Amino acid sequence: MASGPAGAQADPVSAEAKGSPHTGSLSRRMMVIAFGWIAILLLAGGFALDRTLTKQIENSFDEQLEYLLNAMLVSAEIGPDGEIYFNRTIGEPRFLEPNSGLYFQISAPGREGYPSRSLWDKTLRVQGNHLDSQAHFYNSEQFPEEPLRVVERSVTLPYSDSRWTFVVASARVQLDEQIARIRWILGWSFAVLGLGLFAMAMLQTWYGLGPLRRVRLAIQHMRAGGANRVTDPLPLEVQPLVEELNGLLAHSERQAEEARTHAGNLAHALKTPLTVINNAATARAEDLSETVIREAGTMRRHVDHHLARARAVGRRAVGHAQTPVCESAEAVRRAVERLYPEVRFDLDGNRDAIVAIERQDLDEILGNLIENAAKYGGGSVFVTVDAEPDARNCVIWVEDDGAGIPETERIRIFDRGARLDTGKPGTGLGLAIVRDVAEIYGGGVTLGESDDLGGLMVRLILPRPGGGRPG
Repeated sequence: MASGPAGAQADPVSAEAKGSPHTGSLSRRMMVIAFGWIAILLLAGGFALDRTLTKQIENSFDEQLEYLLNAMLVSAEIGPDGEIYFNRTIGEPRFLEPNSGLYFQISAPGREGYPSRSLWDKTLRVQGNHLDSQAHFYNSEQFPEEPLRVVERSVTLPYSDSRWTFVVASARVQLDEQIARIRWILGWSFAVLGLGLFAMAMLQTWYGLGPLRRVRLAIQHMRAGGANRVTDPLPLEVQPLVEELNGLLAHSERQAEEARTHAGNLAHALKTPLTVINNAATARAEDLSETVIREAGTMRRHVDHHLARARAVGRRAVGHAQTPVCESAEAVRRAVERLYPEVRFDLDGNRDAIVAIERQDLDEILGNLIENAAKYGGGSVFVTVDAEPDARNCVIWVEDDGAGIPETERIRIFDRGARLDTGKPGTGLGLAIVRDVAEIYGGGVTLGESDDLGGLMVRLILPRPGGGRPG
């Protein structure tokens, strides 16, 4: 009984995959295209070949009839009484055999015709509308039981004023049998060829899609926990897909590792304040309320810091963002001017610079840097955009005329909660958030001394769209 629910929950992914939408089978598409083209080409080729061979057979048959016709023309003469006769024997015995299937007939208007003995008591109907001297071929159904192939020619013989029409006719049975035999051979030959091509197309489809089946098996193996990458050698056409898949897996692993790291850091950061609060409460300390307030503020700063990192990671994974730097800097400048109206701001540089970072994250980075410059400076803040033109990155300088930061403290100041001037309000998380968010997007931040103002100079590096962005 216990195996029922377990079995129902054991394969949710495969059940979801089976029910996922798709656009049909790739193999079926390839087979339909292959079968369609093979059928079209075979039909077109078979029709063309049938017409060619049929025409060849008919031409050969017509040449034999025309040969007999020319032999009759050469042998024909006009007798003393105007009758026509042959001065030599036509070497075709079938002309002498009644109903042999091969006939001739010579006729002229007002003249007695000269038929072959094979016609017996029959007469060939001629078209008789040819006024040229060319041989004309046509089919005749004059004898219902014996379709004929006919060639006729009209000529004027020497010593005769009449136009004589020479006709040779032969039964089509032999011609039709040859054509039927050729078509039967073509039919089964093309059928065998078509089956062979269809089988080859099926084999080609099965073999050609083999790498995709191997990719599917590799993914199943990864899902089962046996591997974390597709490492099988694959064809060039499939390799880019596998590389993108491996890149996506690496990206997911990095995100999971970042999430674990952030969770561990947050847990470690909250552990000490919670321990202090717990010890103070257990000991019923007199300054319990002050301790709770102080440690709660510490925990809030840690939570704010990690939430900012989490938001940046989540927005980075959504897509390739593009944000104009000057628009964000102007918005931040207007907000900071309300807090520090006595500070003079100067924004200069490339007004068209764009960075590959979400607008909200860029506002947070510039907001922290510009507010710190206004808070700890002497009254002047310079912001220079795209200070070092580079194809991959955009460099932003934020300078003030304050006391600056000693070189020995420029690394420690990026630690969470680190503050050099405790006389002014703040959480000590500004530069830490700037560094973390910039690094999430593939950028960075460094500190130095301003040559123009003499105070602190922050050099912020952010990637441009299409370059320097992490995967």
